[in-house]
Amino acid sequence: MVLLMAALGVASCEQDRGRTYRANVNAAWIGISSDVDTIQAGEWLCYHKLITAGLEDLDTIYITADTKYWLWVNEKLVVREGGLPWGPVPGGAYTDAVDLSDFAGSGELRLDVAVWYWGRDGFAHQSGPAAALRISSSTAAVVTDTSWSVAKHPALSPRAGGPYPNYRLAASHVLFDGSQKTLADADACLWGYDGPWSAAVVHTVLDSTSHEESIPSSSEESQQRTSSSTGYNHTLRPIAQWKDFGRKPYPQAPEMPLVSDGTPLTLDLPYNAQVTAYLDVTSATGGDTITMMTDNFRGGGAYNYKAAYITGPGRQVYQMPNWINGHQMIYDIPADVTVHDLQYRETGYATEIAGSFHSDDPLLDELWTKAARTLYITMRDNYMDCPDRERAQWWGDVVIELEETMYALDRESDRLTRKALLELMHWQKADSSLFSPIPAGNWDKELPTQMLASVGKYGLWTYYLHTGDERILHESHAAVKRYLHLYELDSTGMVIPRQGGWTWGDWGDNKDLPLLFAGWYALALESYADMSGIVGDPDEALWADERWTSLSRAVQSHWTGSAYKSSEHTGPPDGRAQALMVLSGMAPASHEPALISLLAEEKECSPYFEKYVLEALYRLDQPDIAIDRMRSRYREMIESPLTTLWEGWSLNDAKWGGGTYNHAWSGGPLSLLSGYALGVQPVSPGYDTIHIRPQLGPLRRASGSLQSPHGEITISIHQSDDGLQVTYDVPSTIHVIEEY
Repeated sequence: MVLLMAALGVASCEQDRGRTYRANVNAAWIGISSDVDTIQAGEWLCYHKLITAGLEDLDTIYITADTKYWLWVNEKLVVREGGLPWGPVPGGAYTDAVDLSDFAGSGELRLDVAVWYWGRDGFAHQSGPAAALRISSSTAAVVTDTSWSVAKHPALSPRAGGPYPNYRLAASHVLFDGSQKTLADADACLWGYDGPWSAAVVHTVLDSTSHEESIPSSSEESQQRTSSSTGYNHTLRPIAQWKDFGRKPYPQAPEMPLVSDGTPLTLDLPYNAQVTAYLDVTSATGGDTITMMTDNFRGGGAYNYKAAYITGPGRQVYQMPNWINGHQMIYDIPADVTVHDLQYRETGYATEIAGSFHSDDPLLDELWTKAARTLYITMRDNYMDCPDRERAQWWGDVVIELEETMYALDRESDRLTRKALLELMHWQKADSSLFSPIPAGNWDKELPTQMLASVGKYGLWTYYLHTGDERILHESHAAVKRYLHLYELDSTGMVIPRQGGWTWGDWGDNKDLPLLFAGWYALALESYADMSGIVGDPDEALWADERWTSLSRAVQSHWTGSAYKSSEHTGPPDGRAQALMVLSGMAPASHEPALISLLAEEKECSPYFEKYVLEALYRLDQPDIAIDRMRSRYREMIESPLTTLWEGWSLNDAKWGGGTYNHAWSGGPLSLLSGYALGVQPVSPGYDTIHIRPQLGPLRRASGSLQSPHGEITISIHQSDDGLQVTYDVPSTIHVIEEY
């Protein structure tokens, strides 16, 4: 087993797994002052060290920053936007492993680091106490100590003007004052900063140079951490650095150079993307403020991020460091500024859209494509509900996202799922409850039904089934056990709904919460029983089986003859509840005709729950109804010029939660089209055995592909009056069960 010990031990390096590196015990957290209030939220620090000896064996360095960093080596940009928001565990930070072996033996090494201090809590970040940097390495010359130089960046600040980012977001706007430092190169070392410098100061509030002991990691490719007597934990970054698509021209930019007339320039992006804006301008006298934002600045009703640049005199270039997203970039450039060039740089999670779906229905093809685009833009540091309003790891969204990755993306995406699952378990409260979004510094409310989904069949178990990562079951079992044992049954055998911090259920109306809790709890018990058997806890497996049986008996007392309806529910039967009765296996075959009729008509659920309603129809062998409903409910999103799917059925409708136009939970049809229409599903963990059972319904032909742990699977189906003609290509290591 290969472990990271941030100050004493060894670590696996993502770029070179299997080798080990011993980190330096003398590495310190360094900043500009021992006064933690010296640097305010959103400000920037510059770090610098020139090294002329001791570089013969330079190899991997381990960088922890509060919060994001940019690393240059010999004035070459090596890491763009390194670091992850804090919170692998409460009070912990992520550490990047960066391979510098290419620079070993050089006569001189110049290290420059820019650190962007977020300095406030958010829905996906637990803020540390100070702007600081820590570099550990087996090469003593590069470790952070008082020999480093540091300065507050004079040109970078959060003061780009209001409206300011909403409270869910931990970062800030970014302003660069070019009148302080005019740039000739957009990637210039520390944006051209060359001092004056001060000697770095050790932050004792963060410093981890005292004795540290390793906590054994259960996977050399997963989160690995150390425990410090000073209370700060270091977790090796479990995902790759960002995919950089390079700087590109806008598809339909106006002819340049041009002289601005003061009217904002709105430039289309090729699709909804995570981007930073670039400009090349000339200002006669300097002092002109250029603002950069997207059409999505007011995402879902709440403001997110923008950037601003104050010109110096003459010609200059600038690229904003903070990523934003949208379909259009908007440059607000004052009159008489000459614009030579405007470009954008797209970055994103390091994965590829490797799966596909094609059919004779262009609506469904477009729906799959938009779902894949929505999925990709809601992945980065963590899974997100949306990349604009919150960037938060809500688990109702994650459960849907993680299954989509199995069909749409390559297997590098599994690392983000594993990261999310371990964060969920590590943030379990002392009272055994789970909550999301996490990591978080300003939110701790439990959404019980989302938590049941996350630890159950559609969350943890779906990840295990598709990846074969049995280790995650061992790592999670204790936390899942504690959480499921919080739920109690009433005298009739029904599960008592937990109030949590937000007893939500779904957006929309007519929610039958007792039955929703029963369905989600049953699904969690089913996978927990299997999980307990695998990890060697037969008593818990028996407990879960018996509780599922008891709950199932109790649920039948709420059958009215045509639907399930709890005694507490005053409205008509809830379609969401009927779907969960089907998916949990609690609805007997004799009830299916009535449930099919109800599920075909009842449409109170949001796009979040629509996935489960549609899946219930597929499970009831009703692909015609499922596809007809899919076309109908998603038609407005499909036909919209937007390239991503929305939070609700209508934009900016309070009934559906507000209305971000790029919301993760709306992509459920992608998994259904690949897993049910094409019919490719794993039977045994990790795709050792798969089931091919196409349900084309009204479609006459469909084809697609996915990246399994064994390799690519492709399938093509043609439906005629004579039946189905199915051809497929799978790796020889996969056993196929056909049913068609």
